[in-house]
Amino acid sequence: MPTNFDQIINRRGTDSAKWSYYGDEALPLWVADMDFAIPEPVQKALHERINHGIFGYQGDSPELRATIAERMETRFSWQITPENVWILPGLVTGMNAVCRAVGKHGDGVLTFTPIYPPFLTAPLLAGRTLQTAPMALSRENGHLRYEVDTDALEAAITPATKMFMLCNPHNPVGRVYSRAELEAIADVCLRHDLIICADEIHSDLVYSGQTHIPIASLSPEIAQRTVTMIAPSKTFNIAGLYCGAVITENPELLRHVKAAASGIVPNVNVLGYTAALAAYRDGGAWLDELLVYLEGNRDYLLDYTAEHFPQVSATEPEGTYLGWMDWNAYNLPESPYQFFLKEAHVA
Repeated sequence: MPTNFDQIINRRGTDSAKWSYYGDEALPLWVADMDFAIPEPVQKALHERINHGIFGYQGDSPELRATIAERMETRFSWQITPENVWILPGLVTGMNAVCRAVGKHGDGVLTFTPIYPPFLTAPLLAGRTLQTAPMALSRENGHLRYEVDTDALEAAITPATKMFMLCNPHNPVGRVYSRAELEAIADVCLRHDLIICADEIHSDLVYSGQTHIPIASLSPEIAQRTVTMIAPSKTFNIAGLYCGAVITENPELLRHVKAAASGIVPNVNVLGYTAALAAYRDGGAWLDELLVYLEGNRDYLLDYTAEHFPQVSATEPEGTYLGWMDWNAYNLPESPYQFFLKEAHVA
């Protein structure tokens, strides 16, 4: 039976961060949190686990690690082993652990901008120095296009730089990097001996005509210097259950990341583990339907904006379910964030 993604589910009064932060008057469009019910197989698995009635500590997760390894090969032609996978409660947690694991106090961590905000805070929380390089931006027929700028990347590197943080598919501009772009990034990181921390949480949310390529799959040399992070949270709308994975083929690097998290980061909770395993095993049909629906949403947004706000420039996302727009041509009296919140009650 097809999934009804048009069903409206009232989330107010459920302590949802998305729906409560700006109050009852605002329409929340500020966080990557879908309003669709999760896949039926995931709901079923959670009910079965709850009916067991006991929720002790979650132990090692060989079944989930093996499922992730198999998924990486079948979806992305990336061959890893279950031993390369570490399960932890969330990708941002992993990002902060990696920043603490690589280099020493004061070393540089480099990333592209614009970028998902935790990329800008994780290095600082780890006592590292944040370094940024702007992506190359072009405009044509109302469309914004961001691309890798290796010259800007090279210019931002200093002797203190120890790591590059990559977001692919990119949050917030929606790029799915080409093989050529990833190879250019990899070449820079090899020549400057940089570790790569790759946030690939949106890797399943890629639209027609695009292919996600894990940067660690480019070569054995890149695999040995890359920590990849994934999670089912965005794809299957289970972010509140907190389950993700760190993947690296470098055992020493994995040991350092685990050590940085030791005593601070808890094991994944039993419901997060249950949901992640069910999503990766049995959520494929739901995901196929979701991608068609999300691509339709993207096209509707771009068509509506072009018709009603012709001076707005916007990216055409190749992946993710995020929109990125430039409203500067309308000379709003204040920041778009403040203007839309006050005048349209849109957060």
